[in-house]
Amino acid sequence: MGIKIVDKKITKEELKELAKEFYETLIKGVVDIEKEIIALGGEYHMDANIVLIDKGSKQKDIWGFNIHLDKPKDSGQWIEYTALINIRPAQENSSMEINDPEIKEKIRRILSRLIE
Repeated sequence: MGIKIVDKKITKEELKELAKEFYETLIKGVVDIEKEIIALGGEYHMDANIVLIDKGSKQKDIWGFNIHLDKPKDSGQWIEYTALINIRPAQENSSMEINDPEIKEKIRRILSRLIE
């Protein structure tokens, strides 16, 4: 199935179908916070990261996340802002988790708009 670039709303059922390839109740993804698009799927965040870079995104704008499909969308546990690609000391993010609350909120808004 591979990586799916999402720039228009998709259903939770489509998301679950993508997740089946690797993790069932979890799907890895990356978001371009400037273009407001996401790439979902793959075994590693880097898989989706490469797809967005190939489509013209800039690394500084791409952040990784996980969606836990077995958690309610409105819970604080649905989105996990953790990925190896988030380790960026030059952007003042020295851990796998995104530290900047503004970036987290922007990601949450983008995901809420693009995932039913």
